[in-house]
Amino acid sequence: MPSLLIPTALRAFTDGKSEVDAEGCTVGALVSSLADAYPDIRQHLYGEDGGLRPFINIYVGEDSIKGTGGLDTPVAEGDSVMLVPAIAGGSRRARATRGDR
Repeated sequence: MPSLLIPTALRAFTDGKSEVDAEGCTVGALVSSLADAYPDIRQHLYGEDGGLRPFINIYVGEDSIKGTGGLDTPVAEGDSVMLVPAIAGGSRRARATRGDR
């Protein structure tokens, strides 16, 4: 069974679990399985249109699914699938130091 590696920012929605076994033969099926098992995470993964939010990056092993078929990327027994939400921002002071405004 493939496993989903859950980043710290989303663990509050998986009962603190850093890794969750999920069923499915594609990345999309795994993410859907995760959302079915932990309904509170759904709003953080999917937009109102039902599609994966654009800031959620997903990797199978070291490969981004953006280059391997998106949510239709196949997964196999023992694969590790990592969810990586993009994080932006920072303090206003840090941006000012870099010259960003």
